Amino acid sequence: MTYAERRNLALILLAAFIAIVLLTGCGTTHHTALPAYEPPLAKTNFQQVRTTAYTHTEADHRQYSNRNALGGELHAAGPAIHRAEVVTTATLAYEAPRAIPVDESGSYSPPLKRFSMEEREPVTPGPKRARRATRVVKPARNVKRAVAVVRSPQIGSAAADWSRWPAGTVFRLLSTGQNYRVEDYGWALSGRNTIDLYMANQREMNNWGAREETIEVVKWGDPDESLQFLRRHQDYRHIKRMVLELEGRHKEAASLR
Repeated sequence: MTYAERRNLALILLAAFIAIVLLTGCGTTHHTALPAYEPPLAKTNFQQVRTTAYTHTEADHRQYSNRNALGGELHAAGPAIHRAEVVTTATLAYEAPRAIPVDESGSYSPPLKRFSMEEREPVTPGPKRARRATRVVKPARNVKRAVAVVRSPQIGSAAADWSRWPAGTVFRLLSTGQNYRVEDYGWALSGRNTIDLYMANQREMNNWGAREETIEVVKWGDPDESLQFLRRHQDYRHIKRMVLELEGRHKEAASLR
């Protein structure tokens, strides 16, 4: 075998090795089975869902860095808000009335008399009080006033099955008051009633774990827009399952493995 033939053979073997590596990571040859299919929840504004957490430094997300499926940047939600029902209720004044004695000895008010339209009785003036000089202070000119700027809480990023919660769906966790927007999806979420909440780091991700949460859907995303986006990537089986369900082909979506 000549040198040129050996070189060509080496190049062919190298190309074949690279192709095998690329195909191994491709969704079309993903050997892991899809998660067990769950029937969709009723589309109501309040839902009981299972929540998990993820972050961009996880092994299966490092290739995407801190970018979501839509090409934007992932954001952690703002701090939790203490809900009103867990705050100690203040006692209202009318709930505990108290009789306050009035000292009438120092009162300078004239004695009350019966009202009459026919006669006028002189009112005896009380002792004169010393008047205090009141000085009116005019505000200085060119005084800068501080204006408080109130910023809306940060909406966090969330991943979910877009056939259950289309991209752009905004929801609130009732337990924390935090708001999230569906901007991502994942292999383990396809066909599942689970929402993955983005956390800023692995410590917060581990602290969250997996929790059953009641969510309030503030705004539903557009399923048609999600379908158009997913159809361009349905070579991956987990995306194919979402496409089938968005098209109303639920039996095919459930049978896909």
